[in-house]
Amino acid sequence: MSNSYIKDPSARLDYSWDWSAWLAESADTISSATVTVPDGLTAVGPPVVDAAAVTQRVSGGAPDGTYRMVCQITTVGGLIDERSIYLAISDR
Repeated sequence: MSNSYIKDPSARLDYSWDWSAWLAESADTISSATVTVPDGLTAVGPPVVDAAAVTQRVSGGAPDGTYRMVCQITTVGGLIDERSIYLAISDR
C-alpha cells in the first residue's frame, strides 16, 4: 500500500491506513484512532475504524502543496503506533 497520493484541490476523498499486517503480528486490535490533518487540509468527519483499517475523509489543499497526515492508533493491548500519508496537491 502506497503512502503518497496526488489529490485535486477540489476533491473530497477517503484515505486509509491499513494496520492488518502489524496487528496480526501482535495478535491485537485497534481500540482507538486519531488522525492529524495539517493546516490547509480539512478532515471531513471523524476517522472511521473498520477492523484493521483507519479511514479519514479529506478535502482542500493548495495547488503545488504537499501535506502530511498522521494516523495514530492505540490497541486493546495498549500498544501505540503511528503512520503517515503524504498528499501532493495538483489540478487534475
